[in-house]
Amino acid sequence: MNSNANLKDIDYGPLKQLIGVWEGGKGVDVAPEDDGEETNFYQETLTFEPARDLDNAEEQCLVVLKYHQVVIRKSDGKMIHNETGYYSWDSEGQTLIKSFAIPRGIAVVAGGTVTQENDASQFAVKAGNGNADWGIVESPFMQKNASTKGYQFSMSVNGNELSYSQVAAVEVYGRSFEHTDQNVLTRN
Repeated sequence: MNSNANLKDIDYGPLKQLIGVWEGGKGVDVAPEDDGEETNFYQETLTFEPARDLDNAEEQCLVVLKYHQVVIRKSDGKMIHNETGYYSWDSEGQTLIKSFAIPRGIAVVAGGTVTQENDASQFAVKAGNGNADWGIVESPFMQKNASTKGYQFSMSVNGNELSYSQVAAVEVYGRSFEHTDQNVLTRN
């Protein structure tokens, strides 16, 4: 880590365009239920903050953003998702890392890429349960009752608009289910 660097002096590469507070009320969550599926409409706040640069084993240099996502169901005002984590960018390896935890007893380290075209950027990561490179770790309860087998996330950023789509492949209620979420947010 460059302890002498001012946060403003760090080159966050493609992560720079994420910094700020984003809000959106067009979210759609399709989640499993024991008798089928449930669709929830939601609003959310997604905050990205600079977290510095750091070195791994004195070989890999990463720039890092900390993020926090809070999702509120529109129908009753209840929080249905709360996620904290980090986006890390390895400019030399051209690798995006999204690492996060949710309070259900799940932690994910997903890897992927960032592609840029004109003013728009596409962020994409994946992880899998049992994947040696990009994995998912769960509490014993989640492994037994609602195990996440795979995770895919894609996000597009163009100026002050951010849209994303994610799919969590889960084994729950004795069957496989693709739990999906998508939303469009604007930066405040």
